[in-house]
Amino acid sequence: MNRLKQQEATYVDLRQIPTEQLLSSPAVKAAAEALRDGERVVFPTETVYGLGADARSEDAVRAIYIAKGRPSDNPLIVHFAAQEQVERMFRHLSSPARQLMNRFWPGPLTLILPNEGHFASSVTAGLPTVAVRVPRHPVATALLQTAGIPIAAPSANRSGRPSPTLAEHAWRDLSDRVSYILDGGATNMGLESTVLDLSLEKPTILRPGSITYEMLVQQLGEVDQVMLDSPTPDTPRAPGMKYRHYAPKADLWLIMGDEEKTRLQIQEQVSKEMAKGKRVGILTTEEYKDQYQATMVVACGFRKHPQSVAQHLYQSLHQFDQAEIELIYSETFPLKDSFVAVMNRLVKAAGGKIIEV
Repeated sequence: MNRLKQQEATYVDLRQIPTEQLLSSPAVKAAAEALRDGERVVFPTETVYGLGADARSEDAVRAIYIAKGRPSDNPLIVHFAAQEQVERMFRHLSSPARQLMNRFWPGPLTLILPNEGHFASSVTAGLPTVAVRVPRHPVATALLQTAGIPIAAPSANRSGRPSPTLAEHAWRDLSDRVSYILDGGATNMGLESTVLDLSLEKPTILRPGSITYEMLVQQLGEVDQVMLDSPTPDTPRAPGMKYRHYAPKADLWLIMGDEEKTRLQIQEQVSKEMAKGKRVGILTTEEYKDQYQATMVVACGFRKHPQSVAQHLYQSLHQFDQAEIELIYSETFPLKDSFVAVMNRLVKAAGGKIIEV
């Protein structure tokens, strides 16, 4: 069966189940069976919650696109339970691919490899390559092991919206379009995986994440990366490249420049818009939260701890949505460490709307 519209998903709270008991969990077994039957299942990874379906089934994969409202030329990532499964399926792995798998898997690194024809054509959006990774989350691992099949899984949200880092985020977007939602608690990375294209002449980062440019250079010696101001490709080679992504319902503006002048500019813009009767939000960090006045001020972690900002970014955008904020002004961050990935997501979420001071 492969129904798209359902009455309501089965929600399963797995947060209190010990890791060693997940494989024997009736709920995990039922969700795995649903995947094998062509249904869709929401499950947590260490990055964000994913919307999974059988990567080998054209019907199941197309149903992912329909459920999300995702453009059909936006490729998906295929998830595996273990590195050994990838090695068995891909018989022509390069030395750099094996080196990166050994170093970073399981974990938040997606590798783009030459497609050897094992998956539904919709997974690759017609490209000669396919994106694969092994997630590092006990629920994801148990589900993938129990299902015994490769799972295509983009983020579990309506296309273009902020990715879900809590099961409740996915529930609001997709509860009537999936069979199961497995709650494994808050994701600990908070942003999607780094995507590295190994099919090009030089390994190239197409989407930054918590596996940073510096970490990859240390392994490979030479790596290119797609910059924030790179032209939008006609044919995206990885998720998050072509379309507006990660966007809250409110209009989002980024304020960029000297930190002190940036904060003054933000407050000036907010006061002006609030005087017009608008509900205005400010996205900042804990260090500066008390310096602002707005309808809603949200701190997404600590500026001195980039990973904390990455972990809480999407949850902050969801908070603005829940509060029905109409306009958001956000601080920006230096392009280093995990802040590179944060800025990538913010620029996409804002649709490139930046005020420089």
